[in-house]
Amino acid sequence: MGEKKPSSPGSQLESGETSEEIDVINILGYKPELRKNRSMFTLLFQSLAIAAIPYGFGGPLITSIIGGGQLPMFIGWILVLILSECVALSLAELASRYPTSAGPYYWSFQLAPHKFRTVLSFITGWTWLIGNWTITLSVNFGFASLVAASVALYHPDFATELTSWQLLLMFYAFCIIAFVICAYGNRFLPMVDTFCAGFTAVTIFVTLVCLAVKADVGRHSVADTLVSYDNNFSGWGDFSFFIGILPCAYTFSAVGMVSVMAEECRDPAVKLPKALALCVPVGGIAGLFFIIPICATLPPLEDIFEAPVAQALPYIFARVMGSPGGGLALTLLVLVVTFFCSISITVAASRCTWAFARDKAIPFSRFFSKIDKKFDTPINALALLTVVQMLLGLINLGSSSAFLAFVSVGVIALAVSYAIPVVISMYHFRREVNNARWTMGPLIGWPVNILAVLFIAFETVLFSMPSIIPVNEVTMNYAVVVFFGFMTLSAVWYFAWAHKGDGKGLASFFTPTIHVRNLLTMSFLSIVYKGPPESDGLSAEPE
Repeated sequence: MGEKKPSSPGSQLESGETSEEIDVINILGYKPELRKNRSMFTLLFQSLAIAAIPYGFGGPLITSIIGGGQLPMFIGWILVLILSECVALSLAELASRYPTSAGPYYWSFQLAPHKFRTVLSFITGWTWLIGNWTITLSVNFGFASLVAASVALYHPDFATELTSWQLLLMFYAFCIIAFVICAYGNRFLPMVDTFCAGFTAVTIFVTLVCLAVKADVGRHSVADTLVSYDNNFSGWGDFSFFIGILPCAYTFSAVGMVSVMAEECRDPAVKLPKALALCVPVGGIAGLFFIIPICATLPPLEDIFEAPVAQALPYIFARVMGSPGGGLALTLLVLVVTFFCSISITVAASRCTWAFARDKAIPFSRFFSKIDKKFDTPINALALLTVVQMLLGLINLGSSSAFLAFVSVGVIALAVSYAIPVVISMYHFRREVNNARWTMGPLIGWPVNILAVLFIAFETVLFSMPSIIPVNEVTMNYAVVVFFGFMTLSAVWYFAWAHKGDGKGLASFFTPTIHVRNLLTMSFLSIVYKGPPESDGLSAEPE
């Protein structure tokens, strides 16, 4: 596993970019449009900000309580850490060979047999896009829920009196704030990611010290801290352990999203895969210092089910600190981390949307693929992401359980989009990635790829299951329904429009006026998805 040198260096241009850096994007079939203001460390910090350990694990923590407590929290974290690193390493090789903002659907197109490459790329791309949209949605809505739970520490009646409309408006506020910062503050975002990494470390350290010192409900023995297990809450019996690891898996589910920043980094064929490979071990080790003190001071599991808005973390903090004030202080630190996570993940999802529009894979692609030259940001794609989130948020008014399925859908969609190019690469005996600038080599690569695909398959099933059985209208997991609903819509778009490219059939149906129909057909809707540009990618040596 390591870096291979390119064949020749590039000369320095007046713009600050080398000819080699421009050639990299040209070789991959695109033209440079985004500011290169990211380094390997800022990419790593962005990936850590997206993982947001205190929120990523703490937000859905109630599921670990349902799944049995300390055993899935501690042992599950280590297990998921190892398997998620296999996923990250598998993606890192592909990102090194094909370092573009297009990400997995570009990889699938270049690797797949010619006959199937377009449709496989389209499927991967829409799965990837849905994953980016819904995982970003889950962060922003989780942010709103965490704020509501924090208020409930001092005003217990607030959680019961909170209406779906109030929660929705809080969610809308966070979506709009993230849009404004991401749209107009692009030059400062690498500094934001760097600050977030430092602040996350401070949050973990302060939490460790405060919980260890205060421990108002007592301290567990070492055995109870690490392997205490109660399988009586979920109804799944001993399988409850796997229900309990869901928060661990959720934390690292978006590890591949940073790959969309490839065109904003110099020498992405090396720096991007290094950031991908380091995210999980760095975040995972840091996470142990957050998880272990929680496990050591955890209140009785049955008490935690009383947590307002199903947010266990503020409740645990308040109980362990012995006062609402102490719990709120620690929760505020987590809220700041969540705020940074919202920004970082919104940036990544907007780049994914922009890249997919650039390859004419979504409606009105010409509009959504524009880059604002003043702010060096795909503001139209960012606006689409924000509007989609806000529209999907309306579902919570009708069914909170259906809306919560979006958390699972985000993980499932991202996982499937990771798996498709990895499986295609394995089908070709890893020929392309073995010659990438950054590669694990065949000896390590094969077992890592196999473990990654097996974990993704299991993870996909796991996130489709209800946390509690027997199920009712509240505990039912609608993730599979929502996921296939999205995929059905994308299939309709492909076969009715993008596959043919003329748009005349649907344009005639929706717009009977000839002038309007022709305007739509000629401007935005006359697109055919042919896949991204064809390229052999970047290799360490001539093939």
